[in-house]
Amino acid sequence: MADIKGVRGQRILANALSVVTAGVAVGVLAVVGTASAATSAEKQAKPTIVLEHGAFADAASWNGVIKELRRDGYPVIATANPLRGPANDAAALRGVLDHVEGPKILVGHSYGGSVISTAGANDPHVKALVYVAAFLPAPGESALELTNRYPGSTLPNALDAVPFTLPGGATGTDLYIRTDRFRQQFAADVPADTAALMAATQRPVAQAALEEKAEVAAWQNKPVWSVVATQDLNIPVEAQRFMSRRAHAHITEVRASHSVAVSHPKAVADVIEDAARATR
Repeated sequence: MADIKGVRGQRILANALSVVTAGVAVGVLAVVGTASAATSAEKQAKPTIVLEHGAFADAASWNGVIKELRRDGYPVIATANPLRGPANDAAALRGVLDHVEGPKILVGHSYGGSVISTAGANDPHVKALVYVAAFLPAPGESALELTNRYPGSTLPNALDAVPFTLPGGATGTDLYIRTDRFRQQFAADVPADTAALMAATQRPVAQAALEEKAEVAAWQNKPVWSVVATQDLNIPVEAQRFMSRRAHAHITEVRASHSVAVSHPKAVADVIEDAARATR
């Protein structure tokens, strides 16, 4: 009987341990599951960051900023800006925005600021606007007018004008920055080899795009953040400050060239993330 009791006792103990072990396992799975759900919910809660490049650049100018944002779990899209005019380019950007679900933060560099100001108007899914060494035109203002309002831009003397004719016969002028002036004018704080690549791959802007007057301004009724590049030779720093203050923006000044997103990607990404956290 003693042996039988011992066997029974061992079985009872084994069963009890099994129940306890199973309970612990379930508890661990519950914790892991909760953590995974929380992580998933956090990722879903983060808005998509939509980056719009400006004149004399392309989407690759955001590469450093994209790396920083993705490292912190933000979904990111860097769009191709046609650089034909704010209304035309905003229509192209809205096509992208309509294809992206959920909340979005619009970020514009340089002339791209004019585009996001138009595209972001009357869109409830656009939660904030971030301007990076950019234009914030009010209705009736153009990029060229805002540039000329303050001294400091040396861009006109660095430009190369290239006339074009469209298939229908319409004509226009594309503007490039001369390759021998590109680094000094556009990217003075960027390594020489990187600036050379940027010069070779720059996208021209239509002269008419810089002269086109804004019709709407999303910054008038949405939260705004602004990165002011204090060594900018394209858009005068005082013009950037004026536009940013007028929009009641959260302003961050960076001692940088017009290509601040290339030379200081983390500083730019930090401002974008501030905007995203503040509007979630």
